[in-house]
Amino acid sequence: MTPELARVIARLAAELPPGHIEAWAHVLHGRRAPGADLEARLIEAGPGFAAGVAAARLTKAWREAVPRPSGEAVALALETGAVLHARHAGHQTDVVVSGPLGDRPAVRLTAAVVTGIVRDSRSALLVVSFAAFGVSEVVRELKDAATRGVRIDLVLESPRREGGALRGTGAATAFTALRDSATFWTWPARHRPAADGSAAALHAKLVAADDRVAFLGSANLTDRALGDNIELGVIVRDPAAVRRMAGHFRGLMRPGQGPLEPVPR
Repeated sequence: MTPELARVIARLAAELPPGHIEAWAHVLHGRRAPGADLEARLIEAGPGFAAGVAAARLTKAWREAVPRPSGEAVALALETGAVLHARHAGHQTDVVVSGPLGDRPAVRLTAAVVTGIVRDSRSALLVVSFAAFGVSEVVRELKDAATRGVRIDLVLESPRREGGALRGTGAATAFTALRDSATFWTWPARHRPAADGSAAALHAKLVAADDRVAFLGSANLTDRALGDNIELGVIVRDPAAVRRMAGHFRGLMRPGQGPLEPVPR
């Protein structure tokens, strides 16, 4: 297969919907060469989605390929490319933002991402935040997740009077409705290093579900951070990376060894 034909197939495998790939593969099977009717047959099999331009690109590249592969080979390459693209897309990261959008709005919004991850969870949720306030929709989704049997661990910063870094109330106050259905974790002052009279802070922001998908970014779990502030983060769909993130906190939670401790109910 020539480099140009391979490039065209790879691009089409990424651009075409799965139904088009299947329909076009059916047309290609049994053809020894790209006949005069191929382009029309492809458009007929998968209309719309700029099908005319895509069909013309594939037909031209196949016709000019030297040596010229069979239709079965072209179909197999197209189907294989689609499978690999779908697998890769499933592990891709997306940009997540809060606040005003710029002139390139191909991003996800923080509030929608956080609630979506919680809503889609099935077995375990790890929520880590420095500050928390309001976020009634997130709390509601967490309560629904608990009702489904999802295990929820909330790792939250404490107020200064308890050795934390937050002024006023601690982040756990926002999740009072979950006191009986989630495990709250704290970083006690005795386990925190201090320098120049100031203790270290629990500053991470993470929402991870089922060791499968996670949101990692600058936004705290506050109404301002999820909606109005200029915040930036990513949604990670690589299970290996998510397992490492969650595993780091599980290590910090290890009884008798980690610095984090569960808050008694």
